[in-house]
Amino acid sequence: MAEGGRVSPLTRRRWANFRANKRGYWSFWIFLLLFGLSLFAEVIANDRPIVASYKGELLFPILKDYPEEKFGGFLAYTVFRNPEIRKEIAEHGWAIWPPIRFSYDTERSYPPAPAPAPPTWSLDGKLCAESLRQTTGREGGTCRDIEWNWLGTDGNNRDVLANIIYGFRLSVVFALILTVFSSAIGILAGAVQGYFGGWVDLLFQRLIEVWTAVPALYLLIIVAAVLTPSFFILLGILLLFSWVSLVGVVRAEFLRARNFEYVRAARALGLSNATIMFKHLLPNAMVATLTFLPFLLNGAIATLTSLDFLGFGLPLGSPSLGSLLAQGKENPQAPWLGLTAFAVVSVMLSLLIFTGEAIRDAFDPRKSFG
Repeated sequence: MAEGGRVSPLTRRRWANFRANKRGYWSFWIFLLLFGLSLFAEVIANDRPIVASYKGELLFPILKDYPEEKFGGFLAYTVFRNPEIRKEIAEHGWAIWPPIRFSYDTERSYPPAPAPAPPTWSLDGKLCAESLRQTTGREGGTCRDIEWNWLGTDGNNRDVLANIIYGFRLSVVFALILTVFSSAIGILAGAVQGYFGGWVDLLFQRLIEVWTAVPALYLLIIVAAVLTPSFFILLGILLLFSWVSLVGVVRAEFLRARNFEYVRAARALGLSNATIMFKHLLPNAMVATLTFLPFLLNGAIATLTSLDFLGFGLPLGSPSLGSLLAQGKENPQAPWLGLTAFAVVSVMLSLLIFTGEAIRDAFDPRKSFG
């Protein structure tokens, strides 16, 4: 890719092709920005202060649990949302809170309206004053005096915006891990099939046909009935079936190139099959493979969201866009749930699709810009 520390002409041409697709180029950076922000979800949305000072001692509640006895209480750990705790800290120090004072699993003790509650800024003064009275004991007040739920709360009195931030991160991380491992297995299987051909290729093809005929959804239902679903159990089950996505692409590239002159020359020089496969043939096959990765990532996110929507996904209580969609279906009187989750999923998948189109243009030898 680089020659003598300089970018090769091929890399420059591919980068120019990628930038020429404005929609995909900006989608790529917007997605990276959103994902980067979600990595700091604990700093953006949390029910604990980021840093606090109490009686001269500097505390970091976002990183460490503190017993409530430190603040004059008796519980094993401190609930910093407790009005008494907040008052105690304010009188003997200070605290810096995240912009959103709710985590994905924080349930409001005194919601401004029955769950699912609409966005706080859409409540009338009476409801806001009642919430303020219940929370702090003060009479009177407006929405500005209470903690805002910018996108409302769900059926469990949890903040929707915090759920979205954590759910976005979890969905992307899950999809990235699934895509990386399934791609590695699929590339290896496709490389072996395409390079050796013959009976090896025929046997692998028949096995893949049988394997892909197994209904993955039924298997998930059976596993969910036997085991408690978890992040890694769900990841392992989906990995069993997702690795076949790239086999056909890599196999075709290896079948096409295995009899090229440079491959025959490598065999004549006595190079091992592994060296020829992964040093000489795989770089060429990766061109076609890389164009598929954003679409595989897109499919992994859609699969996780669908399973969560059906109730066969991540454990109950996990930050999940699919669960938020399911709550929107169950609560038609709360349109902010379904509309918000639908908008987030749509934007996320659209950004990945547009990015995939730009990457496809970048590796297309028929296109040349600038």
